[in-house]
Parts: sequence; structure tokens; C-alpha cells
Amino acid sequence: MCGCVHSTQDQALRLEGEPNPPAAPTSTLAPKNMPKRSVDSPLLTLRKGSDLEKAIATAALVFRNSSDPDGKLRKATAKNLLQTQFKNFAEGQETKARYKDLLSELDEHTENKLDFEDFMVLLLSVTIMSDLLQNIWSVKITQ
Repeated sequence: MCGCVHSTQDQALRLEGEPNPPAAPTSTLAPKNMPKRSVDSPLLTLRKGSDLEKAIATAALVFRNSSDPDGKLRKATAKNLLQTQFKNFAEGQETKARYKDLLSELDEHTENKLDFEDFMVLLLSVTIMSDLLQNIWSVKITQ
């Protein structure tokens, strides 16, 4: 990964308030009777996870960081995330009827806010109708 010490994915998976990783490796000369540190953070576990697990964790963190204290996402914020964080998938969809219908349904959402499940359905719906996904499917993979 470009020779960086910490990858962008590692940074994206770090929660607010979670300590930064040490700048240098810890000494191997520490006393043997020193207790081992227990790691309870699920995000530390995900660093060893699959690409798909990291992708879902990143989507969950984007939702969490953008949502209100009640854990809901305002419709305007959801639209903004589509334009800023999901622009490669949303690009070119603005004139398509299915995309307009999707945004119209978002406007008609009764609560005026989305929970995480609604947000993920929105992302998947935009992904499925996107030109980018069609381009991804058309790429031939050689082994």
C-alpha cells in the first residue's frame, strides 16, 4: 500500500476516542511477567478481516459519524452522502427514472430520517442501478 505506515482503511476503521496505534514497535525487552493487554475493540479484529467485512464496517462508521445522536440519518444528510461519499456510483444516475423514483421515495419517507437498514438498502439500490457496476461486470479478469 504505497509504503505508508498506516493505511487509509485502518484510519477509517478507528473510532473516535480509540487510542492511536503506537508510532514504533514496542520493545521486546519488556518483563515476561507483565500482563498481556486484552484487545476488546471489534475494529481491531476487523483489521484482519476480509475486504467485504471492512467495506461494511466502513459503511457503518460513515452512517454512525453522520447520524444524529438518536442513531438516525436525516434525509438531507443521506442525499449529501450519496453525492459526496458515493459519487462514483451515483454519478450519471440523476436523469434516470429509477434513480428519481428512489430519491422521491426518500423524500416521502414518513419519519424524515433513515435507520441503518434503510441507509444500506439505499446504497445497494443505487449500486445495482449504477453505470459503474455495469462497467465492473464488463471487465474481464484473467488469471
